[in-house]
Amino acid sequence: MTKFLSFLGRVLLAQIFLVAILFQLAIIFNSPSGYENYQVYLGHFGLPGVFAPLMILVQLLFGLSLLLGFKTKLSAYVLAVYSVFIAVFLKLPDPTPGSGLLGFMQYIALAGGYITLALHAPTAWSLDNLRKK
Repeated sequence: MTKFLSFLGRVLLAQIFLVAILFQLAIIFNSPSGYENYQVYLGHFGLPGVFAPLMILVQLLFGLSLLLGFKTKLSAYVLAVYSVFIAVFLKLPDPTPGSGLLGFMQYIALAGGYITLALHAPTAWSLDNLRKK
C-alpha cells in the first residue's frame, strides 16, 4: 500500500503544473495572439516577457519528469522553488481580497509537498527505480 500511495502522491503533485501548462498551451495555440496575451498577463505582475518561455519550460519539462519519476529529486526541488516563485510573484500581488493570500498559502503548501517528495525519492513505479536495477 505504501508503494501505491507514494506513486499516487508523485502523480498528483506532478499533475498540478503539468495539466495547468497543457491547458495554457492549448489557449496559446488556439489564438493567433495567445502567446502575446500570456506575456501581457505576466507583465501585469511585473514579469518581463522572457519569463513566459521559462515558465512554460519549467512546468512542462519538470512536471513530465516528475510524472514519469525521472530525476524525481531534482524535479521536485525545481518545482518547489517554482512554487515559491509563483506564490511570491503571481499570488501575493493579487488585488482580490483574500484570494491573493489564499493562493499564496496554497503554493507554499505545494512547495512543502515537493520538498517532502524530494526527501523520499525515488518512489515506486518510477524511471529512477528502473535505472537502479
